[in-house]
Amino acid sequence: MAKDICIDLKYLLATMRRLLEVPSPAGDAGRASRECERLIHELNLPNAQVSWTRKGDLIVRIAGERDDHPRGITTHIDTLGAVVSRIYPNGRLQLAQIGSSFWRAYENENVTVETSDGATVRGTVLMRDISYHANLDDASIDALPCSSTTLEVRLDAITSCPEETRALGIEVGDYVHFDTRYEEANGFIKSRFLDDKACVACALAALRGIQASGQRLAQRLTLHLGTYEEVLHGGGTVPNEVEELLAVDVAPVGEALRSCEQAVSLCILDKDGPYDRQFSLKLQRLAQREGIDLRPAIFPRYSSDAKAFWLTGGDARCALIGPGVHATHAYERTHIKALEQTAQMIAAHLTSQHEN
Repeated sequence: MAKDICIDLKYLLATMRRLLEVPSPAGDAGRASRECERLIHELNLPNAQVSWTRKGDLIVRIAGERDDHPRGITTHIDTLGAVVSRIYPNGRLQLAQIGSSFWRAYENENVTVETSDGATVRGTVLMRDISYHANLDDASIDALPCSSTTLEVRLDAITSCPEETRALGIEVGDYVHFDTRYEEANGFIKSRFLDDKACVACALAALRGIQASGQRLAQRLTLHLGTYEEVLHGGGTVPNEVEELLAVDVAPVGEALRSCEQAVSLCILDKDGPYDRQFSLKLQRLAQREGIDLRPAIFPRYSSDAKAFWLTGGDARCALIGPGVHATHAYERTHIKALEQTAQMIAAHLTSQHEN
């Protein structure tokens, strides 16, 4: 029974924070993927086979009691980010987003610019000409929208022109990493990029809990750690050998949504259509049996690597679960209860018997 599987919350949080400390925007997630590989090896999972796709996705195959109905889990290590799109005449930087978010979510954030040779320069994302005492018309400043053209990166280096900025090694196309600002308070966890490093940590904590309990996976498992989910094609490398694919990704919390920061959500339908009803119903029955607070929800502005898998011809039943997260794609927040229940739901699924 999954109730006998204990999720080590200290391990879960430590793993999540370890991953959050490694920048991994889509297109440049290799360092975090290698950190995931180290975490997998540290689990000492019996008969685990690790391989890589050409795109840099990590694939882990783990033996189960049976292999007649192989299962998959997909979660992703890539995050949002930005690149330098222009160097302004004053030496500051214009940004282009990797993935999608409200520009307002990045205002006043500290960043690290990484040059092509690996050097780093610190800076801050600010509205252009934002000095209060230099502007007499408050209304015109307050009325400005946040956009790629009204925000700029003020570099923490002496530069006042493009030539001086380029002398620092900075060029168009360089990656810009946003500070995560990780913080824990009263069971809440706040950080950028909980999407989806929190869910990677949940998956690893579930595998660790299953192994510590002495139980085995009911079916052979393929764990897929994607690196391009935020730009919508990460799930295309999920091996087609799986019959069921469970995507684990953050569940957005908003006024019109049923998700909750203290619970795990089950996405019934997103912008690309429904997930597999029979698989979703099975997960609901499993949650009820195990006492897990699994809340069905609809996410109208959302997609996942399970949908990318389907859209590239993947042939498996797919479902999606994840911890409730407020302010997704901004300064995100969840609760330890949601992370624990997400890990418990993963463990319950992986140790449950196949249903036709």
